[in-house]
Amino acid sequence: MLRMPEVTPDDVATMLDGGPGLWLAPGHAPPLGDDIGAVLETSGSTGVPKHIPLTREQLHTAAAATTEHFGWSATWHLALPSHYVAGFMVLVRGVLGDGVRRASPDLADLAPGPGRNVVSIVPTQLVRALDGRTRLAEFDAVLVGGAPLADDVRSRAERAGIRVVETYGMSETCGGVVYDGVPLPGVDVRLVDGRIKLAGPMVSGGRFLTADRGEWRDGRLTVLGRVDDVVITGGLKADLAVVRRAAQALDPDSWVLAVDDDEWGRRIVLFAGSGTLDAWRERLAATLPRHALPRQLVVADRLPRTAGGKPDRESLIGLLGT
Repeated sequence: MLRMPEVTPDDVATMLDGGPGLWLAPGHAPPLGDDIGAVLETSGSTGVPKHIPLTREQLHTAAAATTEHFGWSATWHLALPSHYVAGFMVLVRGVLGDGVRRASPDLADLAPGPGRNVVSIVPTQLVRALDGRTRLAEFDAVLVGGAPLADDVRSRAERAGIRVVETYGMSETCGGVVYDGVPLPGVDVRLVDGRIKLAGPMVSGGRFLTADRGEWRDGRLTVLGRVDDVVITGGLKADLAVVRRAAQALDPDSWVLAVDDDEWGRRIVLFAGSGTLDAWRERLAATLPRHALPRQLVVADRLPRTAGGKPDRESLIGLLGT
């Protein structure tokens, strides 16, 4: 078994051809089953990280489903950490496709090669790329996942000629299995009491009941937010996912969470790069009910994020006392 903080295309090719499984988590690797291709650690953005085993067959199937969805193979560009599922699946798809090219996280050296090209990034990378010079418009597809993509950010990207594909998935599903609300070939999506349940040959265990809420709109899956995003504050329900979308329409790098509060039960906290609480509440009042407005503002130059690009809840909570 191999344990490595960063994985190379050769490592992945050897594994896919039947070589040793890849241990992509901290600590000592236990014995892995012969069919295990990789063990990944979840980002832990909302709790304790978990170890997710994925078989070679699941990895092959996931990559093939993406190719079938697009109808072509491509060179895949790696601009994310390779030990988390989004970056790791870039390597898998590229090894089984037309190759892999590396790029820095700021995308400054991103350069398409001959033929088709795909890059996978998180929303923060897209926002920052739009604020500078970018070659993203030269790519056949720009996969964006790992966190919600604000509508106005997608609109800006599309006006710039960028072919955005918003993906939904997780470590348990070998990464994205729903592209722009459409399940990939072989993927079954159902709603169980409003929660998204995913099934298919690339899903660990065959099926997985997520902690996300969803609904069907015009035949496409819309992810509404996590189950625990619905909180009671001042005796009334507030959906943090809705509050986040409203805040991110004003500041794409903002975030919202709720913490325990003796007076309100749950206190909604806004993290943003600038402003005052009164000013934010006034601006958000145009789209949110009064009880859903933030009751605390934490000003941070940049949100703390996990290596996979998701807002780091524990680090954000740590900012409350600063």
